[in-house]
Amino acid sequence: MKVMAFSDLHLSEERAAELVAASADADLVIGAGDFCNMRQGLARAMEMLAGIAAPVVMVPGNAESAEELRGSAAPSTIVLHGAGAEIGGLRLFGLGGGIPETPFGDWSFDLSEREAARLLSAARDVDILITHSPPEGAGDTTSAGVSIGSQSIRAAVERLQPRLVVFGHVHDCWGYRGQIGASACANLGPTPNWFEVSR
Repeated sequence: MKVMAFSDLHLSEERAAELVAASADADLVIGAGDFCNMRQGLARAMEMLAGIAAPVVMVPGNAESAEELRGSAAPSTIVLHGAGAEIGGLRLFGLGGGIPETPFGDWSFDLSEREAARLLSAARDVDILITHSPPEGAGDTTSAGVSIGSQSIRAAVERLQPRLVVFGHVHDCWGYRGQIGASACANLGPTPNWFEVSR
């Protein structure tokens, strides 16, 4: 299956147009959170992505809550937050939000490591793990050299060993590619990222 994935659109019309155009070649499109800014403009972001020509799976970032994303996304879009879905024979599991809690204040949709671990414990037999926040030690380093990834996501990757783990959140690491065990890991950013994932 040809998978196109992105994160951190942050209401960029130019990036949205590029994603919509590229989606014509995709079997599945994954959006890994932060479609808007500080809980504002989510409906507009969904309008900008409405032309995507493939099945779409999204998780919320810390810029929008799971409830807000479910309310604004197209009816055909699958929104995952502490839940899984199967598409084209691939088993997906998604968890959004800032993990661990961010320093951004009340507007940020965050989860504690404990809450994230509880939600991730429901995951079984996952081919693609979709999170907004990166796992600890993989594409999670700020420009100041600080690792801010999630321990609970890292533990889930080590337990599940999905074929692919996609995320965003840490803008300084957009484009990162790495491995945790057998799992390929990617910090996406707001451009088309392509993956071939077999059923």
